Amino acid sequence: MTGSTETSTHEFSVIIPTLDEEAEIEETLRRAKRALGPDCELWVIDGGSLDRTVELAGALAKTLSADPSRGGQMRVGAAAASGQILVFLHADTWLEQDAGNAIRLAVARGFGAGCLRFALRPPSRDVRYRLLEYGVNWRTRVFSTATGDQAIFCTREAYDQSGGVEDIPLFEDVTLVRALRRKTGLFVADSQALTSRRRWEHGGFFRTLATHWFLRAAHACGVTPGTLSKLYRNRAQARKDPVHRSSTRP
Repeated sequence: MTGSTETSTHEFSVIIPTLDEEAEIEETLRRAKRALGPDCELWVIDGGSLDRTVELAGALAKTLSADPSRGGQMRVGAAAASGQILVFLHADTWLEQDAGNAIRLAVARGFGAGCLRFALRPPSRDVRYRLLEYGVNWRTRVFSTATGDQAIFCTREAYDQSGGVEDIPLFEDVTLVRALRRKTGLFVADSQALTSRRRWEHGGFFRTLATHWFLRAAHACGVTPGTLSKLYRNRAQARKDPVHRSSTRP
């Protein structure tokens, strides 16, 4: 469960699970390094990409391979990371330049875990996207929860005390936040995690939103993440929608 046995020399370790993310991974890594500082440790945990994801990531980050389960990939990355603060990113989520300072402030205030505010990129005046951003951030404030699109972060100590990321293909972010919250609380840092609008554009805004709500409701009713993952992907394949395993929920 605990991290690298090497002496922790990095302030931040960023962990990104990927599968066929060649279009996004380079810019995501560059922005993470810019936001968190040149000493930031970057890990890309690939689940078997058939494109150039690993090749492109390897020029900017350390890479490992794992079975294609997002929770399992994150767990592998956390075990390898040597940073004092772990930041879990989706491959299509960019950090703003002030993210590092915002996270440092949260830790300085005594919070061992937190997330950033959710925002979509590129910015849009479309009321649907504005309401989506508002709704996700309202849910975070009211229910003290977060998803992977919000750049979940935690100290190494909090991560180990919580039991770490579960090796599950969906809702690994929700279960991690729940475990962290029980140990240390959850702080919403004053910076935005900028996530691509690609899922809503490719799958259709309302259909994608309805699918996400269905998955969350089913998970709350006790349906296992493995069953939900198979159902989600079977439906996407039947509709011939693009499926990005690094990022499947708002």
